[in-house]
Amino acid sequence: MKENDMQTIPMDDRLGERLLLSRAVPGDRLMLADATLLAALDGSRALTPNERAALQQSPLTLRRFRQLALERRAAGTPGQLAAHAAASVAAGNALRSGHGRPGSAAANDADWHGSSGMLRAAATGAALEMLSTDDGFWALHFLPDGEGWQVVLKLAAEAPFAQRLLREQTLLRVVDGGGAIVLQGRLDADGECEKSWPFATAPAPHFHLYGARFAVEPVPSAAP
Repeated sequence: MKENDMQTIPMDDRLGERLLLSRAVPGDRLMLADATLLAALDGSRALTPNERAALQQSPLTLRRFRQLALERRAAGTPGQLAAHAAASVAAGNALRSGHGRPGSAAANDADWHGSSGMLRAAATGAALEMLSTDDGFWALHFLPDGEGWQVVLKLAAEAPFAQRLLREQTLLRVVDGGGAIVLQGRLDADGECEKSWPFATAPAPHFHLYGARFAVEPVPSAAP
């Protein structure tokens, strides 16, 4: 790739990439592992709809993706402009491919690494009853229990990775936008996990305190 190949990247794409990289998302954190991002860059494994959604919603993850692309190109091809061009194209393609319905299935969706969602409604006096992830595969139900709440994590039966999680009894956790654990446990035979709400603040205002975001993810094997 020649240095003037930068001219082939549409100006709208370069501006869009800069805006996405520079925007701030409260509670943002790395949503995808380096191995997943590198596999997408070298073409050995495409990002799933869930992973594309995570990349699109996390500027921190997108910046890491771009850095890995730069490093990969620099290792094999001299010239930072060429590397920047490759990174811009890679990031742009990943984001554009995520504009479809996140919940649509793909062949490798069974290799699930996490789902994220957002409390979209403005805070009101009404109690929060349910949240769902952007891919539509997970729901959080909030059930009044005396002076507190019970939280029920529910996996959709049609999720392409449902049978694997149930079979392997994967340890899962739900975290808020600040990284605090809302719920941790394993799914029962009905695809549910129920725990007590662990915070003094009610669910809706609690999530708003941390960017109105949450994520469902497998607990790393090294975690207690």
